[in-house]
Amino acid sequence: MKQRLYDSRIQAVVDFEPLVAGKVGLYVCGPTVQSAPHIGHLRSALVYDQMRRWFEASGNEVTLIRNVTDIDDKILENARIASEQGSSEEWWGLAYRVEREFTAAYDALRVQAPDYEPRATANVAEMIALIERLIARGHAYPAADGSASVYFDTASWPAYGALTRQSREQMEDAADSEPVGKKDPRDFALWKAYRDSEPASASWDSPWGRGRPGWHIECSAMATRYLGEEFDIHGGGLDLRFPHHENELAQSQAAGQPFARHWIHNGLVNTGGQKMSKSLGNSLFAADLLAAARPIVLRYFLGSAHYRSVLEFSESSLAEAGAAFERIEGFLDRAIEASESGGDSVVGDDLPAAFAEAMYDDFSVPQALAVLHSTVRAGNSALDSGDAPEALRLARATLAMLDVLGINPRSEEWSGAGSGSGSEAAESALDALVSALAAERAEARAAKDFATSDAIRDRLLGAGIALEDTPNGTRWSLT
Repeated sequence: MKQRLYDSRIQAVVDFEPLVAGKVGLYVCGPTVQSAPHIGHLRSALVYDQMRRWFEASGNEVTLIRNVTDIDDKILENARIASEQGSSEEWWGLAYRVEREFTAAYDALRVQAPDYEPRATANVAEMIALIERLIARGHAYPAADGSASVYFDTASWPAYGALTRQSREQMEDAADSEPVGKKDPRDFALWKAYRDSEPASASWDSPWGRGRPGWHIECSAMATRYLGEEFDIHGGGLDLRFPHHENELAQSQAAGQPFARHWIHNGLVNTGGQKMSKSLGNSLFAADLLAAARPIVLRYFLGSAHYRSVLEFSESSLAEAGAAFERIEGFLDRAIEASESGGDSVVGDDLPAAFAEAMYDDFSVPQALAVLHSTVRAGNSALDSGDAPEALRLARATLAMLDVLGINPRSEEWSGAGSGSGSEAAESALDALVSALAAERAEARAAKDFATSDAIRDRLLGAGIALEDTPNGTRWSLT
């Protein structure tokens, strides 16, 4: 089957053919590390992790680049506010600290690390070279006020607006810099002149004077540096389509680069029926979400909607996701216990055709999950009827699907209490305690000390823990 995807520029589902057969180059706009990560950041990173895993599962070698914007107006402003409140943290220290928070959140959800994660501050030379190229081609100009600022001349590029299908006349003024020195208020900043109110360390020498890069030029320079002047896919959140991605496309192609062949945008997150935003005060921060649910359950929830749709979050979302995921885990436990082989030897097998069809169809994870849950139901029915071999076959198919989605609880990436969050460590500690009591109970039963055996069982039950004796040993679960 051919991979199909929705190209945001064409606004249609199209066949995807990589530039080089069997190899996929994917650039994703990463975070601006100004403040703590929230659910929207997690959802976006997870979407492209799912795509990457599927591309690899379907036989491709993927190169994923996800940048970090570590120099920006908001970073400098947040550092300034913190300084006024008594903090001694420099802007670059704030950026690095927040970057580590993002990395920790991604790691908790088992979002695989990109092949490279370039920082804007490490690619300033490439940005300056790209700006020089744009000036030479007549698509950029130094500010008329004599400052070191440089702007992209939107009137010089007739295709400006192609990504979002807007005419230049319909566009709002560029809000990334003051209009002073511009030919047109819609022209956007490629290079921002140094201001006395900013730290000297947040500026670099350039042919136009000391300053720092504009936001949009960063991704154009980094994407082409690591993936080439033409690459397969550029991804990011829907909120980045305009002006960020529109401006990326314009300046890159104006510089003579084909740039991205396909554009993909993931949907945003609603909380309580409202779009999440800091101004509304309804942001859901990663740390709080990871404390409220097992990371694997949070990953299941965040990845359950189609990547292009709005993800709705409510108070019951994580509980419902937890219950759904526990049904999957419960089936796997039953099937493996009923098998004659050991649990470690039960691994994923061939993917069901319907699952693959869903993923080939614009990464339709909801349909893929429907196949997964149908397989789980069929597996439980097989167990109920005593057909252990069929249940084991379905368990292998279930594991294969979970591997693609990155939510296989029996995989190496999810094993070990030390590799996850505090909730996973607590679960591991609880398992050790309950297992020790279950062993004491087994010894009491072997010695026909049923009073002690029953007392241990009742004690655990009173704490909300039920024991189940099976031919392969004693299992426990939370009631």
